[in-house]
Amino acid sequence: MKIGELSRRTGVSPRLLRYYEEQGLLTSIRADSGHRSYDEDAPVVVRHIRALLSANLPTRVIREILPCVEGPGPQLNECVSEVLRERLRSMDDQIDELREARSLLAHLLPQEFPRQRATSPGGNRRAA
Repeated sequence: MKIGELSRRTGVSPRLLRYYEEQGLLTSIRADSGHRSYDEDAPVVVRHIRALLSANLPTRVIREILPCVEGPGPQLNECVSEVLRERLRSMDDQIDELREARSLLAHLLPQEFPRQRATSPGGNRRAA
């Protein structure tokens, strides 16, 4: 299938499909005319890529684990469990660092503005 058809079937722009290809996430065959042609399973691969990106995985990690992804779900084989566990640990560390930074920042606000200190920039009330 051509890139336009893949774009229509997945809702992903041709530019983004080319980016996935540049990142080694998606493969195509080039015709003599230079046009890309994708396998019939390409829409499933693109859905897998989108799901993994939604989980905040970088393309370098997706490239590593994509061969272990199956089904329409996607379902991940055991071969990726350690990579994903490490990614979760990293995300937990980032969350902890952000919580600490937020706490420190909240304590920097003057005490005469306690209401502002407990309100996020969007206006939502949050505990400081």
